[in-house]
Amino acid sequence: MRTRTALAAAAAAVVALTAAACGGSGGDSSGGGKAGQPVNLKFLSLAWQKESIAANKQLVDEWNKANPGIQVEYVQGSWDNVNDQLVTSFEAGDPPDVIHDDSPALAGFASRGYLMDLSGKVPADLKSDIPQAAWDTVTFPDGKGGQGVYGVPFLQESQVLIGNKKLLDAAKVRIPTPDNPWTWDEFAGISKKLTTGGNFGVAWPLKSPVNKVLNLALNFGGTFFQTDGTKATVKVGPEEREVMQRIHDQLYKDKSADPSALGMGTADPLPGFYAGKYALLPAGVYLRQQVVEQAPKGFEWITIPPLKGTSSDQGATSQTLSVAADSKNPDAATKFISFFLNSANQAKLAKGDWLLPTSVKAASDPSMTTKENGWDVATASAKNLVVAPYLKVNGFDEWKSKVATPTLQQYFANKISLDQAAKTLVDEGNKVLERYNK
Repeated sequence: MRTRTALAAAAAAVVALTAAACGGSGGDSSGGGKAGQPVNLKFLSLAWQKESIAANKQLVDEWNKANPGIQVEYVQGSWDNVNDQLVTSFEAGDPPDVIHDDSPALAGFASRGYLMDLSGKVPADLKSDIPQAAWDTVTFPDGKGGQGVYGVPFLQESQVLIGNKKLLDAAKVRIPTPDNPWTWDEFAGISKKLTTGGNFGVAWPLKSPVNKVLNLALNFGGTFFQTDGTKATVKVGPEEREVMQRIHDQLYKDKSADPSALGMGTADPLPGFYAGKYALLPAGVYLRQQVVEQAPKGFEWITIPPLKGTSSDQGATSQTLSVAADSKNPDAATKFISFFLNSANQAKLAKGDWLLPTSVKAASDPSMTTKENGWDVATASAKNLVVAPYLKVNGFDEWKSKVATPTLQQYFANKISLDQAAKTLVDEGNKVLERYNK
């Protein structure tokens, strides 16, 4: 998913509660409310962009008007601190009924019994409209020897390239299509060709490098982890090294990537991109919104499909809606989720967040397939998304923060070799994972 720490600054840092919309008496009281009184649900939303918040609130209002017996209170949360806040509310026994989060967070919450298993509770039309690859991102051990589904996945992110069309046209490079993307080799050659006069072909903003590297590594079959039952170990072989080496080569061998961009967050190179300092920016599809809003008048840009190694596969995580295990009205909460995430509504939410809907029907909506602002290329990239292997690894967050982030930062800064980076990722990483494997 998009890098949450980079987005958190744009979101409200403090959770604010809005007043609950209360229905009149005499309405349908299905879901557990007292006779003549509505069921009241709290919905924790992490929408942060203006368009996304508006879409979320509009759908809540629409539900409340149509369902006087089940009233939903919109609760504004922040990606910055949501998981700490949720643990506190779970432990206190008073969590929100409906919880917006992302799939990496669900495994830990599910293992601690905080979330309701939605297996068999999602309506058939919604379940069948979301591909199994997306459901895989929210499916985890249920603690009873089986697997449970702990959220409904509704938004995903792919990695594309944003290109300066004027510079690409001037260099007479081939403009790729979803059916005929650039290979990594072609991308390297084009980046070299676009490097001229003190300007660079590409900027790799790698302040937070782990998710980008791990998700792109799947282009060459790199998983970074291998599992034996519930035990996971770190793997950095030839497949995992491919993307690491190729980015490093652009920085120090081809000199087609600007080393000064390494410490930047995803959006930080945009001013240089507009000024022609960089011709290409690898980024999540959501970055298109900032280009639309911020680019100088007359600036021409295009969305370039995901690169291809042995495949164009990318690791996917999902934004999700879950039901708290302690919810007093789980059936009502599930009904609300089913409405909120129907195909028409997923299209609205995806447009508001500039991400990809998991719904197949939503992805075929004309608003999601228009050439305007690269929606056709962005939506087509959903076919490349497969479950990110690290989603199934207990201890991944600690490995990421304590081992992988500093190691990859050192490698891309050219302070350690690829062999040294691989050894550290494996040796120090397995020490971390060993505590979780017991």
